[in-house]
Amino acid sequence: MARYWKEFPAIWLFTALFVVLSIVSSIIGLSPLATKLNENQVLYLFSTTGQVIAAVYGLTLTGFIFFRNELSREEFEDETLAEAVDALKARYFVLLAFITLLVLLTIFLSNLAIAKEAVGPTFGNAAIINTGQSAFVTSLLAVAYFVFDVVSPRRIENASRRLQDEVDPSRSEQTKGSLEEFLTNYNQIEALLNVAGFPYQQSATASIDRGRPRHISNIRLAEILFRNERIDKLQFAHLRELITLRNSIIHGAEPIVSQQAVSMSRDVLERLRSALSGGEGEL
Repeated sequence: MARYWKEFPAIWLFTALFVVLSIVSSIIGLSPLATKLNENQVLYLFSTTGQVIAAVYGLTLTGFIFFRNELSREEFEDETLAEAVDALKARYFVLLAFITLLVLLTIFLSNLAIAKEAVGPTFGNAAIINTGQSAFVTSLLAVAYFVFDVVSPRRIENASRRLQDEVDPSRSEQTKGSLEEFLTNYNQIEALLNVAGFPYQQSATASIDRGRPRHISNIRLAEILFRNERIDKLQFAHLRELITLRNSIIHGAEPIVSQQAVSMSRDVLERLRSALSGGEGEL
């Protein structure tokens, strides 16, 4: 999860925007260009600010819950979306956590501005008023960005491309491998996983409505084999990478793989075949 804080430029952009707005508005607030507000205006402004941002946040959170359930439904219907959906959920969680901090800061500064207004016009009050309004504006912009990001029609495709960049970052025209060979190897790996996982598939089908059998995903099958010591930890890690890469390609990522990924698929296929047939090969 921590990597999203480092790699998410929007978070740093909105943080920088809040800081700049706070500094600039506070400087203007102490200059002759400032708009003078009386006590009633300040009280009305910040009581309205707190109510508006709380209502916007509540609607955003409610809408996101419904959308998250829709993502889970898509994942249930298509197991190949699991990695992209999980990545989207993690991305949206980080954005929502950041927006929550902004909203709480806005409400805190609004209450502080109301409480301090009785003191009269001071440097501290001017800073609180302008910082509070800067937090309000930044929160609204962050919410708008979050909403557009969530409803983007290319969200699955964009998430798939980010996953491909993580799993196969070395792909390029110079290091490009054969996509056909990669997919051929993957299909054989998938067939081996299905054969080895057949008893678990039967168990899963028996435990739910037989009219709607639940297919166990390839990653879950690989995890079951790992937990039952049919494959080792490194085999499991490489299987996850191959499954993630293949699923990202079929859901919108570039149809390009590196030679390293092709070689890994070939090696994983050989080792998996050996391990499931009783061999002792290790990756």
